[in-house]
Amino acid sequence: QDQVAESGGGLVESGGSLQLSCVVSGSIFRSYVMGWYRQAPGKEREWLASITSEGGADYAPAAKDRFIISKDDDKKTIYLQLNSLTPEDTAVYYCRGGVLYWGQGTSVTVSS
Repeated sequence: QDQVAESGGGLVESGGSLQLSCVVSGSIFRSYVMGWYRQAPGKEREWLASITSEGGADYAPAAKDRFIISKDDDKKTIYLQLNSLTPEDTAVYYCRGGVLYWGQGTSVTVSS
């Protein structure tokens, strides 16, 4: 069964870091560009970063200097390292495979 499942969210103090994980079924992992998105309360979902099957990464301006996307081919897992977090980073973070496959999201709350 094709699936995308995020984990790693939680409560962190301003300035802290978190690493989010996204476990992906093999067919999706091999075939599609994987991306991380987030949706803050009352805001539209926004793209943060993507990584290709070859490992090429691309970032939105909001993520470029503080977030790092990576992957582990053996574990079929995508990661998003979140650094220097601020309360404005509070959101539900989603993993996406291609255009069709979304996870349920993992919530990140940054306290001031």
